Amino acid sequence: MTIYGFLKNHKFYLCLKDGLLIFKIYSCYFPIFTGKLNRQKMKKTVLGAFLIVSLISCQQEKNAFIDNSTLINDYQEKKEVEAKFKKKIEAFQKKTDSLSKLFQLEANEFQAEANKLSQQKAQERYNQLLQKQQFMQQQLGLEEQQIQRESQAAIDSLVKKVKNFVKDYGKNNGYTYILGSNEAGSVLYGKDEKDITEEVLKTLNEQYKNKN
Repeated sequence: MTIYGFLKNHKFYLCLKDGLLIFKIYSCYFPIFTGKLNRQKMKKTVLGAFLIVSLISCQQEKNAFIDNSTLINDYQEKKEVEAKFKKKIEAFQKKTDSLSKLFQLEANEFQAEANKLSQQKAQERYNQLLQKQQFMQQQLGLEEQQIQRESQAAIDSLVKKVKNFVKDYGKNNGYTYILGSNEAGSVLYGKDEKDITEEVLKTLNEQYKNKN
């Protein structure tokens, strides 16, 4: 008579053979005890078998961790994206400084001529300058927001791409878990040999290089 004790996701079973309760993992047999079986002993046996399987399963798992910040910041595509937006921001700042200087010159001219103008003319000129300043600030503000949105969208896209790469890397290399180490402390401690940041980063950068 065969008693199967299948546990989910583990390739093993229990069988009764010649008075021995045998625990089988793959093709190996381990005698657990001999003698007459009863329900209580059976429960203890199954529990013991489960613990053994759990231990063996844990030992067979391939786990590692990566430094999230290093992986993202040293990714070549991210460096290029940062350089691209740095140029945009510098160009925007130059434009802002140039427009501000031109407006200041115009304001200084008005101040120098204000005493020569009638009160009505002076008020009209002042209102024109004020509207011009408000419009300029509004346009520059919109342009700045656009740069920020584009920058954030590019970074979000990069982060998603890196996450998907790590996921595929883990599947293709037989990992059960690849944890992330960052300032939030998702990995408080890990052995150095479990840190695969450099090898993942190298593969990630090689893939990006080959696509370009």
